[in-house]
Amino acid sequence: MSLDDQKKRAAIAAVDYVKDGMLLGLGTGSTAAHLVRALGEKVRAGLTVQAIPTSEETRELATKEGIELVAPAETTRIDLVIDGADEVDPRKDLIKGGGGALLREKIIASAGTQMIVIADGSKKVSQLGRFPLPVEIDRFSWPLTIQKIRAVLEEAGLAGVGLTLRPGPREAGGGVFRSDGGNYIVDISCARIPDARQLDEALQAIPGVIETGLFIDMADIVIFGTDDGVDIMD
Repeated sequence: MSLDDQKKRAAIAAVDYVKDGMLLGLGTGSTAAHLVRALGEKVRAGLTVQAIPTSEETRELATKEGIELVAPAETTRIDLVIDGADEVDPRKDLIKGGGGALLREKIIASAGTQMIVIADGSKKVSQLGRFPLPVEIDRFSWPLTIQKIRAVLEEAGLAGVGLTLRPGPREAGGGVFRSDGGNYIVDISCARIPDARQLDEALQAIPGVIETGLFIDMADIVIFGTDDGVDIMD
């Protein structure tokens, strides 16, 4: 079974947690796209839900699938957030943001009553850091912000790790990637993160850093798709 098939299996399993009348937060990325399609099938079969997308990409797909969308400003309650992840450790802490929507994903995840993470089996790791850590930064004086990030990394025992300003997609003409909010993203190749909570707090204290891709103590349930079915961490 391919990793994409495992993603689809996890997404389908997550839909079983969705109840009629719920307001959902919908994540971004390839695994979340499987979720949106599976949810669309349930909606067309009679399920009544509303959803808040975390990116324009997800908004377009959800609209195509016939899922009713609401703006975040129109509600103060999100029953369930379902999103993918780039890495998941044994504590259910995450690295997210490979799709470039980490700020909006974290806003929605923090507002949800419950968060379910869906992923293929390769995303399960013993320690976060193998996947490059995304950090969303303001475009104003971004080289100064990156200089501060390097200093924080050195203090965290991560001196000399790779740090790259994310390039834009070729089909969009290249340049520098911008999030839906118009911000830059820096990808940090840590290889390992000794203390994810401490690093998250230190990075977020830097003026110019908007958000990090470290999601600490936010996931309630993780569903991994496997060749044999699903593996659930709760």
